[in-house]
Amino acid sequence: MARTKAVDYDLKRDAILRSAAKLFAETGFDRSSMSQLAEACGVSKALLYHYYTGKDALLFDVIGAHLNDLCTRVEEADDPAADPETRLHGLVAALLNAYRAADHQHQVQINAMKFLPDDRQEELKDLERRLVALFAEAIRNVEPGLGDHRGLLKPVTMSLFGMLNWHYMWFRPEGTISREDYARIASRLVIDGARGVATA
Repeated sequence: MARTKAVDYDLKRDAILRSAAKLFAETGFDRSSMSQLAEACGVSKALLYHYYTGKDALLFDVIGAHLNDLCTRVEEADDPAADPETRLHGLVAALLNAYRAADHQHQVQINAMKFLPDDRQEELKDLERRLVALFAEAIRNVEPGLGDHRGLLKPVTMSLFGMLNWHYMWFRPEGTISREDYARIASRLVIDGARGVATA
């Protein structure tokens, strides 16, 4: 007879993922052991193995849950009917808000995905590409000239992600710049910059 899943299984799994993300971010995936993970998660090693067969499986779910959350929240915020500038700003604001309280998960995505097998990395990169494609479409609508033969759309899109993906290195919620402020700054830099490079 199959073992019945506990009522709080998903809640415990989510708590494990949050604690594992923090340990991986602060200690490094390669320097973290299942014993350390169990301690960080406040569970026994046996219980941790009930949820995950090993570090690789845990790492995959930390990154996968994070990327799925980003995709869902950004796609839900998308308004293709809005004027191009408003749409892009909305996407940028949604992504920055999705990053809220997810600094550890984001650091793990950036720094530890390389430790996974190639096929598992590809599954996660498909989610990244899905997110990038949505922003690229919005940027192209702001400045159609980026989609021409010069191939400017990708570098401009990835420049935007460079601004957004690394904001955790300097952004402080208690600082003078809010997430909404930074969403406006990043959007304006890309909008004006896109038009500048398209006509250069």
